[in-house]
Amino acid sequence: MGMNRPLRVMVTGAGGQVGVDLVDILRGGLPLGASTRYSPDARAVQEDEFEVLALTHHELDITDSDRVNTALRVTRPDVVIHLAAYTAVDRAETDAEACFAVNAAGTGHLSDAAHETGAHLIAVSTDYVFDGMKGASYVEEDVTNPLSVYGASKREGEVLCRSEDTIVRTSWVMGVRGKNVAHIIADRAASGETVRFVNDQTGTVTVASDLARALVSLARTRPGGIWHVANTGTTTWYDLADFVGRTLGRGDDFATAILTSDLSPAPLAHRPVRSDLDTTKWRAHFAAMPEWTDGVERLVRDRLLRVTT
Repeated sequence: MGMNRPLRVMVTGAGGQVGVDLVDILRGGLPLGASTRYSPDARAVQEDEFEVLALTHHELDITDSDRVNTALRVTRPDVVIHLAAYTAVDRAETDAEACFAVNAAGTGHLSDAAHETGAHLIAVSTDYVFDGMKGASYVEEDVTNPLSVYGASKREGEVLCRSEDTIVRTSWVMGVRGKNVAHIIADRAASGETVRFVNDQTGTVTVASDLARALVSLARTRPGGIWHVANTGTTTWYDLADFVGRTLGRGDDFATAILTSDLSPAPLAHRPVRSDLDTTKWRAHFAAMPEWTDGVERLVRDRLLRVTT
């Protein structure tokens, strides 16, 4: 590939909370909540560096292998960044067929089509492929053992990828534009309410704009293999809620710590007790992701600038 043309990047799930930030960054913009400083590869995104094919699930049904094949044959992307996913973790427990059709089969269709057309696939997976019983942060080589239908579907998607594909495992993703726990917490903090969150589930927060910037660096390098990408530092849902509350001027009275066993009704899906991702491999090749507190602070600060539609 000569330097005379932009890198053509197809994004699936372009309407999701990571997708909207990724498309902005690929087009040379800076989405809400993004760091002005974080550059994993010390290279700014040039305005004409990428040609973006942003596809929502309405534009490409990844469960249809013929449509996937046609889409890649017709558009010939250099890189496919695959964000389209079935993410309703609890609903998946009673909707396994639909969940597997998207997360497993859909990912397999993209790997097949990318292989056929010479595109490089970057597929995003999850910490929920692990059972949380390790008692320490998970590295890329650790054995997977998902506890939920969602986790099992994402693991199957990984299995259907080829060794040349790049798999990015991430966790607790939250963006400025998107429905996520951070917004619920911030809304309640702002309106004077209180919240109860579990302090017996530990993980790594990933702010969508930081993950999007990381994906740009992987699109440039196309390394292949599995990569754990999350913001720096581990936390619990309670600590996240407490931090968001304090960021918005609330005190000790805002967040109360509870146990998963206190949740009523109990969630349908089992979640790992400790599924924080070890990002040593990422840090050996790229600049470390920002601290989670830095990312969440940006999210909380910029969330009020969202255009409400």
